[in-house]
Amino acid sequence: QVQFAESGGGLVQPGGSLRLSCVASGSIFRIYAMKWYRQAPGKEREVDAVITTGGMTNYIGAVKGRFTISRDNAKNTVYLQMNSLKPEDTAVYYCNADPPSEWGQGTQVTVSS
Repeated sequence: QVQFAESGGGLVQPGGSLRLSCVASGSIFRIYAMKWYRQAPGKEREVDAVITTGGMTNYIGAVKGRFTISRDNAKNTVYLQMNSLKPEDTAVYYCNADPPSEWGQGTQVTVSS
């Protein structure tokens, strides 16, 4: 079972940027597609971005053009570069494999002036 540790969240003003990191345990990280999710207060967890084992990416909804997902298999790490942040991006962000494994604790992103 792969486990994940997310980091890099924080408080940022609208229009600002953050880079989230997610380190996966286990040497089999490279065989999984990876996803970044968000969960806003009172809402269901939803997918923002996906990256395949070969590095192909897909973005969902309002993050297109603002967020970039990437991965470094040598470091067992997936990243989410978040630019032009908006207050509606405020959420706890999680990463997970596809198919999903155990959820990490996530990292809080708060966009506010």
